[in-house]
Amino acid sequence: MCGIAGLALRNGVTPSTAMLAAMNAALGHRGPDGSGQHVSGNVALAHTRLAIIDLQTGDQPLLAGPTALIGNGEVYNYRELRTENQLACVTGSDCEPPLHLYRRDGIGFAERLRGMYAIALHDPAERRLVLARDPFGIKPLYIAEFADGIAFASEPQALLAAGILAPALDGDRLKELLQLQFTTGAETIFRGITRLLPGETIAIADGRIVERRRRAALPEGGPEEIGEEEALARLDAALEQSVDLHQRSDVPYGMFLSGGTDSAAILAMMARLNDRPVLAFTAGFDVSGAADEREAAARAAKAAGARHVSIDVTRAEVWRHLPAIVGAMDDPAADYAIIPTWFLARRARQEVKVVLSGEGGDEIFGGYGRYRSAMRSWWLGGKTPRRKGAFDGLDVLRTEPTGWRDGIAAAEIEAGAGGRTRLQGAQALDVADWLPNDLLTKLDRCLMAHAVEGRTPFLDPGVAAAAFRLPDALKVRRDMGKYLLRRWLERHFPASEPFRPKQGFTVPIGAWIAEDGARLGALVAAQPGVAEIAKPDRVQALFRAAAGKKEAFAAWHLLFHALWHRRHVEGRQMLGDVFEALAER
Repeated sequence: MCGIAGLALRNGVTPSTAMLAAMNAALGHRGPDGSGQHVSGNVALAHTRLAIIDLQTGDQPLLAGPTALIGNGEVYNYRELRTENQLACVTGSDCEPPLHLYRRDGIGFAERLRGMYAIALHDPAERRLVLARDPFGIKPLYIAEFADGIAFASEPQALLAAGILAPALDGDRLKELLQLQFTTGAETIFRGITRLLPGETIAIADGRIVERRRRAALPEGGPEEIGEEEALARLDAALEQSVDLHQRSDVPYGMFLSGGTDSAAILAMMARLNDRPVLAFTAGFDVSGAADEREAAARAAKAAGARHVSIDVTRAEVWRHLPAIVGAMDDPAADYAIIPTWFLARRARQEVKVVLSGEGGDEIFGGYGRYRSAMRSWWLGGKTPRRKGAFDGLDVLRTEPTGWRDGIAAAEIEAGAGGRTRLQGAQALDVADWLPNDLLTKLDRCLMAHAVEGRTPFLDPGVAAAAFRLPDALKVRRDMGKYLLRRWLERHFPASEPFRPKQGFTVPIGAWIAEDGARLGALVAAQPGVAEIAKPDRVQALFRAAAGKKEAFAAWHLLFHALWHRRHVEGRQMLGDVFEALAER
């Protein structure tokens, strides 16, 4: 896991060393173990390194003849790529095989990669820069077109820090953020900055994009005909292979453990594959009655022989660190799960540089309650996912948001094509937008804030091939999702209590806000980023009513936006706790 950035300019334009240095400095937290640059003609590459594999000879840029590569993430099948393709690699880096594959296969080089990656390749012979992103969008990559050409970076804030463009907000994306808690598609909330889409590879020549390709994350087609026993055997093999690959590391690793089925499956497989106890980290909360998974996680850890580290996330600590937590989310996702994820990463960094996590389990195996609703016809109570926004009916915003569902609606059409069932369509919709633009953005930014690499074994081509085209009845049964994964756990790790009703992971943000509602409401209402979109008196009333579930959710969105706007639009450093940061003038 690293940070990458660079410039691909019009012919005859020389890259600015100051611009490159500014981007590199802005990405320093992603790669504190070293940095490198490559400048050739009108192309410049910059890299900050978090050393995970090949600690001695894996510095970047990597060179093969005149071609240069920088990468962020991990190519897990790098050993197999070397052997199967007889590649003459001179380092042990996982990113060197893609360099040789490009020299052999050209722009289609990424088709054979298995991992999480954002890669930039400069090919001076073809006079082009090639950018590629992994199919699930686990690793981020952003581009900005400007007068001299195109700039790219692992985070939008690096493009802003380099002065390539000003932080102007896209009004349509802001509506999405407020109503959905994330933004969809290629467009980001910053005008002029777009995401490279998951699985996309582009070629840039003479400062403009000249070719695009896309690699799908999920297999095509409707459900296969397969029995439960065969499906269980196939799942076991796919999980074992994926977790084994995701454990490849030259530095210590652990995992994030909740009380649910996803992380329990990762724990069970890690325990099978490791000779020493797995190191598992769990977070809980200081609010009575809050959904706290530490007890269930502790039971699972004990049964697996794992070493279990539990942390307590308190209201005082949240208010102290929330400006920094939100500040890490330059591509905003107002998911309150950023809070425990940030604290878990901070604790994990004391002992490891890599953690495995269960992101993707619900999407791949059919776990969310909204999937079961989507399976039913409307006359049987079926509902469209995300049909309502966070601020619907609250009379808080100055104007009622319109068009905020357009991106989701367009993605729904594409996700449901190709003979997929309603369930598959709902899963594919989440894989297209919710997963990369919320869950994986959260994981990337919160872990990278502490220079920790996050790995997601469920988001693997082998696992997707084994699970996505299962019959609906092997995903959802008796109104319970992830049926096959639960059956696998029942057989291989029964101590995880796999058929215990899904508790759902919630952060007691409403209770925390309610404790300081009057004070926070006044501060949030006075923020420029909030005052221009919301009615001050209704904002304060909303925060006073934050004990209610809907009110808490909306209040959290406004608190997040107030802090995010101060940091990433107004450019404030936000020193101190949440109250001091919001009161600063």
